[in-house]
Amino acid sequence: MTTKKNQRLTIFIEPSLAKQAKAQAIVEEMSLTSLIEKALVEYLPKETIIKKVEISKNRKAVKKI
Repeated sequence: MTTKKNQRLTIFIEPSLAKQAKAQAIVEEMSLTSLIEKALVEYLPKETIIKKVEISKNRKAVKKI
């Protein structure tokens, strides 16, 4: 999964979750990076639609479609 150029990402998670993820990576014989990437690929939808949000002068968010 890491054959392409990757972007560095720093996250903060509970220590127990990090420990569990590291243990699972060992069980699956893969790097922690590969495990996290695999989990995100499986969790995220195939397509994400992002709507542009415009901030008006009075600071209220206005959706633009």
